[in-house]
Amino acid sequence: MDNEYSDALESLLRDHCTPAVVRAVEAGDAASGEALWAVLRESGYADCLLPDAGLSLCDAGPMLVAMGRYAVPLPLGQTMFARAVLVAADVAVPDGPIALATVEGGARAHVADGATAARYLVQDGDRAALLSRDAVAMARTGAHADLGVTIGVESLPASFALPRGTLRSIGAAVHTALIAGAMARAFDLTLQYANDRAQFGRPIGKFQAVQHQIALQAEHVAATRMAAQLACQGEGWQPDPMRAAIGKCQASEAASTVATLAHAVHGAIGVTEEYDLQLFTRRLHAWRMAEGSERYWGRVIGGMALDGEAEVVEAIRRWSGESVAASDDPLGR
Repeated sequence: MDNEYSDALESLLRDHCTPAVVRAVEAGDAASGEALWAVLRESGYADCLLPDAGLSLCDAGPMLVAMGRYAVPLPLGQTMFARAVLVAADVAVPDGPIALATVEGGARAHVADGATAARYLVQDGDRAALLSRDAVAMARTGAHADLGVTIGVESLPASFALPRGTLRSIGAAVHTALIAGAMARAFDLTLQYANDRAQFGRPIGKFQAVQHQIALQAEHVAATRMAAQLACQGEGWQPDPMRAAIGKCQASEAASTVATLAHAVHGAIGVTEEYDLQLFTRRLHAWRMAEGSERYWGRVIGGMALDGEAEVVEAIRRWSGESVAASDDPLGR
């Protein structure tokens, strides 16, 4: 899941979004975050979904995966879509990273990577507004080095119309691809460690029990990569709600399993601050909950399926992009 845009972004992140930079931003070093954002802003990636750029959701998907692979500590992916939403609504686009949030009935909303956002694009029902950090009651989650926050919003001043559920579907697609990237990086670290770490005179990756864990991890990584491709299908920049729901359900369900297997193979070293694995497994757990866990999206998928008139198998084939004709049905339905 790569293209020329993701290759260029990966080259940029390799130089400027190192594990040391990620750790510094997580520790609250504002200068490191501002320096990284300056590089990303100058590169133009934050504006790649604006009309003048001419890129689609399919083009953006591999870039989102690359961001997950480097544990980018800024909501760059969310900013890309937030700016596209604002331009479509004829709202002035500010500088700085923007995080997406959906509040429902005044309840507090969880915002992934919201700690490093300059502003929040918030949706409540069919209205949305761009709010500054001072306009929301922001609180940290309390989890170690977590960049997620919760926000509370009493009202949406200067709001504009936005179809209900738009930001949640966008967030689902974004975090499906981010999870796919972080998951692939965690798997690479696990495979390398299993080949390097020797016990009883041979690499631990030669033991059948460890091979089983690695094989199971590889299955989830491959399935989630396919889920990211599905969630990021489309000619425009907005994700299809059902595809985004299916992708996020799969990614969230696999995230905990892959993180657990990675730490099982690594043993104690995997949880140490100095080793990079925890940078990615912590994000798997955080992004699993972003915009709703697998339980939430499972209910969404079930509701959409029940509301539709098509047979379930036919609907799944159509959601996957396959052309379905009556002649394809061996029972003639």
